[in-house]
Amino acid sequence: MGTVVDDAASVEFHDFFERHYSELARLAHLLTGESDAADDLAADALLALWHRWDRVRAADHPVAYARGVVANMARSRIRSAVRERRRITLFWSQREDRTENPDVPGMVDVQEALRRLPFRKRACVVLRHSFDLSEKDTALALGVSVGTVKSQTSKGMAELQRLLGSRDAPRRMHAAALRAGGTGGITGARGR
Repeated sequence: MGTVVDDAASVEFHDFFERHYSELARLAHLLTGESDAADDLAADALLALWHRWDRVRAADHPVAYARGVVANMARSRIRSAVRERRRITLFWSQREDRTENPDVPGMVDVQEALRRLPFRKRACVVLRHSFDLSEKDTALALGVSVGTVKSQTSKGMAELQRLLGSRDAPRRMHAAALRAGGTGGITGARGR
């Protein structure tokens, strides 16, 4: 008995999907201005609808409900993009002009080691030690807690020391940051 209901719901949803997917993708594109993201948003919205299909099919206007889900997801995506742009702006606003005669081999070593770190560790290390941001400002820029910044920075620096094969990773990080135009220093960041 449950299988008949599940099969009927599945067929009904599949029909709904076929009839409305293109329209929902077009709506997502017009709301976000991102053609690449439109299909993903429409698919994510339809997945959310499938998880609530009993509620959706009982609605007076299921298509209107679906449009509302797409609009909410588009709004979330736009807000996320705005937050990301703010983080990037904060990140780059701390930069100074580049220095002359950079130590290219040293910079390459540090940059290669940084690339091998997972993103969050890398971001914490760079913001704290290259841009001399406080733990609070780093947490704000990355949208994480101060505790996360502390632990990820510590783990990232330990991993950098291992990757660079020396205990002077903080000094090398600082020197590479200064040569690349960073503002901060290792010692200034640790006290905050």
